[in-house]
Amino acid sequence: MQINPKDQAKKENDRLLIGSVLPRPIAFVTSLNEEGKVNAAPFSFFTVVSSDPPMLAVTVNRKPGGVQKDTARNIAAYKEYVIQVVDGENVEQVNQCATDFPPEMSEAEAVGFDVVPGQKVKVPRIVQSKIQMECRLHQILSMGGTAAEPNADLVIGEVALFHVRDDLYEQGRIDSETLDPVGRLAGLSFGKIGETFSRRRLSYKEWQEREKSKSSRS
Repeated sequence: MQINPKDQAKKENDRLLIGSVLPRPIAFVTSLNEEGKVNAAPFSFFTVVSSDPPMLAVTVNRKPGGVQKDTARNIAAYKEYVIQVVDGENVEQVNQCATDFPPEMSEAEAVGFDVVPGQKVKVPRIVQSKIQMECRLHQILSMGGTAAEPNADLVIGEVALFHVRDDLYEQGRIDSETLDPVGRLAGLSFGKIGETFSRRRLSYKEWQEREKSKSSRS
């Protein structure tokens, strides 16, 4: 089957993408509005951009008419924000933060999250999150749609400080089992890490030797 995205409506392409690209990690983003209220919202178009310096990208889709969402607007204004990792312990409250609260209302406060000040940025972070990454804005790119009405904002930021719960970090590595990360699937579904396995990458020389060994046995 072949599907030409130009033959489909935006909604159909969205369903195709979120049903194909999964599981998707969730960025739970806190930002500050003009009144100093903490805005908190989850976004599942989220990935690593660079490790030197550490940089992350979050896509914030726009509302109808190309109107920016609160998160993108706040970050564009203040240039700072915090990304929290979503896990099995906080996913229910995080999901509640996706409710379309009015801009003057703090989602974090409404759903019962506790916040503490950032150390490198002014934006508060969520106490209940096991990993929090204080970020400074690198750039925002308007994506898709038209010049007058973009479809989304691609927010790229540099991590200024990591906060990692002590029991997660050992010998320079995160314990993914203890972290218990949650990702988005299609529709209203979420998922956790299930079966895991390891595969070592071969050098080209090792690959040649393996193929030669296969040929000699056949």
